[in-house]
Amino acid sequence: MVAIALPPDAATRIRFAVSCLWEVLASLRVLRDRGVPSVHRKWAAGKRPGPGGLLGRLVPATGGYAPDFLTPPPGRRSADLASELSVLKRTSPETVREHLAFLPTDVEDFRADPRSGLARLADEIEEYWATAIAPDWPRIHALLDADIRRRAARLATDGAAAVLNDLHARVRWQDGTLLVDQRHCTAPDVPDGSGLVLVPSVFAWPSVLTVSSWGTPQLAYPAAGVATLGEDAAPAPDALGALLGAGRARILTALAGPLSTTELARRTGITAGGVSQHLRVLRAAGLVATHRAGRLLLNSRTDAAETLVTAAAPRPTASRRSR
Repeated sequence: MVAIALPPDAATRIRFAVSCLWEVLASLRVLRDRGVPSVHRKWAAGKRPGPGGLLGRLVPATGGYAPDFLTPPPGRRSADLASELSVLKRTSPETVREHLAFLPTDVEDFRADPRSGLARLADEIEEYWATAIAPDWPRIHALLDADIRRRAARLATDGAAAVLNDLHARVRWQDGTLLVDQRHCTAPDVPDGSGLVLVPSVFAWPSVLTVSSWGTPQLAYPAAGVATLGEDAAPAPDALGALLGAGRARILTALAGPLSTTELARRTGITAGGVSQHLRVLRAAGLVATHRAGRLLLNSRTDAAETLVTAAAPRPTASRRSR
């Protein structure tokens, strides 16, 4: 059990961040597991058993220990792999050796020369990212950003207890302490001037992951809506198409979560230029809102659009009971 004590002003000590390195670590655990969860099977097809090399020796299947230096605290809310790798490569040799001491695998070459090992590790992570995660990153990033926006808004309105108790079944806030049902690591109290970093993750599902090093505890939790990543866009209801036109109806139906113009084009089969034209009309009508997440511009349905899509959805027909 991990117990993280937070001060009375806990809400001011909590921040959210998206982390590329957390997704690398968590996705490798998925590939290492004997059975891939159903929500990740489409992504994992063709990628198992995952990379070898130094990276493969450092990340075990779910339940095993991975060195904490693999996931330094993200410096900002939006993710940037290059920035995170820069921090990783600056890890002190003492920290590397301290964390490697907990590994059962043979990493003597890394322990003997941490500087060279960190550079090699960063190169392997970049290669893995480019082939395994980067093609899906716009969709993943959009989902993670949407999760942060929702929880950050709730933190401001309902307070820390409401947010922390809603993260995961293994996480609970009790008497000023965050308790995490996690066997393999412990976490310190949050010291003055520090805080707790909450990291939504697509690949952590269905577990939670914690890191206590670096002086700032981190908790990676499954982002809401993970199951939607493997789904294709649902067909637009006929009534919605009759009202808005087929193209705009398809776009509005596909926006079950925040999506970029490129991803909307992929999901709907409409050209990127056509999607942009439809989005301009939908924004003018108050049915779509667009916001920036790092380098991405993400489109979301407004409350008015949610009402419209729900109202247009076909109603299930009641079956007659046989006599």
